[in-house]
Amino acid sequence: MQTLGLSDSTPRTESRLKSLLWPSIQTDADVDYLGVQGYWVCLLVATGSFVFMALSGQLISGFLFFLLFYIGGVGIRTGSRYAATLVLAYYVVDLVAIVLLRSFMLLSPGIVARICVTALLLSNLRATWLAAGWKSKGEGLPGERPQSASWSDKFADQFPLWLWPKVRVLYYVYSAGLILLTLIGLAVVARRGF
Repeated sequence: MQTLGLSDSTPRTESRLKSLLWPSIQTDADVDYLGVQGYWVCLLVATGSFVFMALSGQLISGFLFFLLFYIGGVGIRTGSRYAATLVLAYYVVDLVAIVLLRSFMLLSPGIVARICVTALLLSNLRATWLAAGWKSKGEGLPGERPQSASWSDKFADQFPLWLWPKVRVLYYVYSAGLILLTLIGLAVVARRGF
């Protein structure tokens, strides 16, 4: 159907695993796919963080984490380098805090899972920077995406494009404040001697 011009979908140029761990961009479809992939990874991190923190009795902290990572995913979907950098930076700060506070044994399954998530977020950062460079060539602009058909496509395509301009400035302030509070909290704990 592609050769007849009946379908406007372009196949990905690399496997799903390679695009998840070491993405590259060769077409406009790759730019779009990597944005969607980054959005879903951040949504999974946001939901997982919320669930684990809520189960441990930290409902407010879980909600704050959820907002940070979900809106960061919205920013990644729209190509925000700031959102991709901040989501990774915050997750690394949280991982370092957990290791320093010795909440987990160093090679426990929890730490290994967090290291894997950190690798995915690093891959998201790389993909976002590559996509931003691709967009600067005048191709694949966010506003030019086709209308999506399914619910999940609308949730990952149209909703982030609608939401990001409305919350971008608030997210900058919120995320900077949250990471600053976390670093201050770590400094206080470090001063007390862990």
